[in-house]
Amino acid sequence: MTTSPSGGFDTAAISESDPTALVIVAHPIADSLTHAAAGAAVAGLRTAHHRVRVLDLYEIGFQAAMTPAERRAYSTDAPVIDAMVAEHCRLLGRVRQLVFVYPTWWSGPPAILKGWLERILVTGVAFCLDPDTKRVRPAMGQIEHIVGISTYGSPRSYIAAINDNGRRILTRSLRMVCGWRTATRWFGLYGVDTATEAERAAFLARIESGVARRRWERPKAAAGGVPT
Repeated sequence: MTTSPSGGFDTAAISESDPTALVIVAHPIADSLTHAAAGAAVAGLRTAHHRVRVLDLYEIGFQAAMTPAERRAYSTDAPVIDAMVAEHCRLLGRVRQLVFVYPTWWSGPPAILKGWLERILVTGVAFCLDPDTKRVRPAMGQIEHIVGISTYGSPRSYIAAINDNGRRILTRSLRMVCGWRTATRWFGLYGVDTATEAERAAFLARIESGVARRRWERPKAAAGGVPT
């Protein structure tokens, strides 16, 4: 079991009203390094004067699998038919900061997080279809920042060679439904199984200080307005 130097934190206690930041956590063990990393992110967000809501997907019993009824509803004007999904969609539409904290397993995010993305990022929430061209249009333009935080069992060179699927999903696919002006930030601890306590503590400190920054570099637009 991967544990944190600080022993984790209570995600259930982080539920501030009218949140401006949403932290999604995906790890089944409460005293994991993942939960400690989520705690560091929350501390950084609060330093930056954000009101924070944490969704600990395992703790709240989120169901990863889309039901047959949901799949049938997906292509309709009312794709959200589950109460918990509806609440998460409501939160997603109100916040400006999105933070995802999870371990990378088999080159990607845990199934519960992938399922959350599939069930929450539906038509009318994450994107809409142009009635004339049928092209996808972003629907989460209010999102200013996407932060990804992950631990990896493999070294960084191996992750780079096989592609970091979770990172690509969050910083590319998700960003596409937010807009090119949405800034992204990534924090990774590679070779976590052999990382020392000092390295883990430094990782947590880097998360807290990095997330606390009020301004991140946004992509610059080249001639013609296309971001580079």
